[in-house]
Amino acid sequence: MRTPSERRQRHWQRVQRFSLLLLGVWFAVTLSSIWFARELAGVTVFGWPVSFYMAAQGSVLAYVAIIGAYAWWMDRLDAQYKAGNDDGQ
Repeated sequence: MRTPSERRQRHWQRVQRFSLLLLGVWFAVTLSSIWFARELAGVTVFGWPVSFYMAAQGSVLAYVAIIGAYAWWMDRLDAQYKAGNDDGQ
């Protein structure tokens, strides 16, 4: 059985790791739509260049998915922390 201080420390480490992962996904989504804009402009979806679609819609949907994943995962993690079940799952 871990002490409350150890449990808090483990909880905080897991929050930091997941936040850094999602920050990396955010950075990749943002950078890819800017960095590859010229290459993506040659590909069209429903008559629009993919670069325009990513800037107007796709990136926003990815950001909403990141927020949803964070909220879902934090609910699970907080429930585990409150229940005292922080065995690394």
